[in-house]
Amino acid sequence: MELIMNTIMSKTLPFAALALSASVCNGAEKEKNGKTAKTNILVILADDMGYSDMGCYGGEIQTPNLDRLAQNGVRFTRFYNAGRSCPTRASLLTGLYPHQAGVGRMTFDQHLPGYRGTMTHNGVTIAEVLKESGYHTGMIGKWHVAETPLRPDQREWLAHQVYHEEFAPKENYPTYRGFEDFYGTIYGVVDYFDPFSLVNGEEPVREVPEDYYSTNALSDSAVAYIKKYAASDKPFFIYLSYHAPHWPLHALEEDVKKYEDVYKAGWEAIRNARYERMEELGIFDDYTDYLTNRQSKKEWESNPHKEWDARAMAVHAAMVDRMDQGIGKALKALEDAGEMDNTLILFLSDNGCSPEVCQNYSPGENDRPDMLRDGTPMIYPKNKEALPGPETTYASLGPEWANVANMPFRFWKAKMYEGGICTPVIAHWPAGTDLKKNSVITDEPCHIIDIMATILDITHAEYPEEYNGNAIIPYEGKSIFPILKTGERERHPFIGFEHFNEKALMSNDGWKIIQPGKKAGWELYNLNEDRTEMHNVAAENPERLARMISQYEEWAKRTMVFPAPD
Repeated sequence: MELIMNTIMSKTLPFAALALSASVCNGAEKEKNGKTAKTNILVILADDMGYSDMGCYGGEIQTPNLDRLAQNGVRFTRFYNAGRSCPTRASLLTGLYPHQAGVGRMTFDQHLPGYRGTMTHNGVTIAEVLKESGYHTGMIGKWHVAETPLRPDQREWLAHQVYHEEFAPKENYPTYRGFEDFYGTIYGVVDYFDPFSLVNGEEPVREVPEDYYSTNALSDSAVAYIKKYAASDKPFFIYLSYHAPHWPLHALEEDVKKYEDVYKAGWEAIRNARYERMEELGIFDDYTDYLTNRQSKKEWESNPHKEWDARAMAVHAAMVDRMDQGIGKALKALEDAGEMDNTLILFLSDNGCSPEVCQNYSPGENDRPDMLRDGTPMIYPKNKEALPGPETTYASLGPEWANVANMPFRFWKAKMYEGGICTPVIAHWPAGTDLKKNSVITDEPCHIIDIMATILDITHAEYPEEYNGNAIIPYEGKSIFPILKTGERERHPFIGFEHFNEKALMSNDGWKIIQPGKKAGWELYNLNEDRTEMHNVAAENPERLARMISQYEEWAKRTMVFPAPD
């Protein structure tokens, strides 16, 4: 009977959730003992989600749970990330700029201080700080901040046909960086139906149930973590890091069906409709005529692949939809535990939507499998010969839909224009927000480095000068708590960006410089008047440009951008 019950449960909960559920089912209730409970923290990170994908930012994708958080919280229109997945994650976790955190580029060691490919031990994570302060700390999902060296049998390893104990050095796993519980993947890209590098704690998960889907498994684990932690006397910090909607385009067919006709209208029609909804919502209330030109000259009417492209965006929407459904489960678990009001929830995306055409990549390399576990070939539809969605295909949106997803901005992931680095952020915390109306939209500029500072501010946790024998770099961020209380705060003097020779610096008076490539000239934009960077005014403002370039160079030297790889 026990074996039968375990088999039934394994169809509905991932292994981490099963392990946690056992400790919750003892009828224990959280005792407050008449004391004021410390604030819980839930940080939810989407992967490659576009700026306007959510309903509350103008999108047509059904995101009722995120919309509810926005309706009763604060939406940020100028919250910045680090341009790509792993640098953003390193920065979020440490409160340092990505290069200071050791992940200036990807998870490969380039033997320079800012480019070690794994998080430095001269920084501390939010989990390490809060664990010392008496918090439960749990992480679910995509890690992607540890060096992942390649093996000679990488192709077979990706397809689960050979076994290795470590996907990265274990001292760089979440459980060695302050998280008492972890269920998720060490690498960045996954087959959603059978993920590579999946671990529970530190142990590799050798097999998953037949009906496994990553987003469901992560959501169910989040519910289990909340139930377990809420049953104790301690507050909790949970970092829920979804894979969705990063390529490959893998979704459950029941979700795809909701959108199978929506995107047949084409790129321009969907983009214009989002723009109109954004105007109605007042996302950029102080601006008019802020829709940029598309970065592609392709027209939908002459597109020979309408069916494939409409299906691709429908799968992307389904992936976001399923993530929102899972977030709804986590919110219900908080409500059932009586912890909703006393939990700061931050939702954001790690960067802009991706323009990558992954079907042109070389399969069987790095983190891209070329076959399933049973040897069935994985189709990379270079000529769009196989529709995306099922596990047997590996495909991505491409630049046209990425431009739509990042509307109204120019460009996309890995670029330092707003389409790459400006992320949608929702903050929800009923017990800590004093703003007069329920739904607030703020244009106060913030950065991913501010999350550590915010959590330190509201939890009164101590940030160490030394940790595990390592001198710790002071964190760079400023708390956003004053914005949640009053709507404004003292701004950073400037915020800097660099990724693969894409450079930018933003001053506290609303001006921004960009150098889009090593050999490109510097551009200058006045975001106070030109929110979407349509008018380069570098030639008209040479003194300001020179001053900001000098500030960028000083920032880059201080934050380990220099020396940089070739």
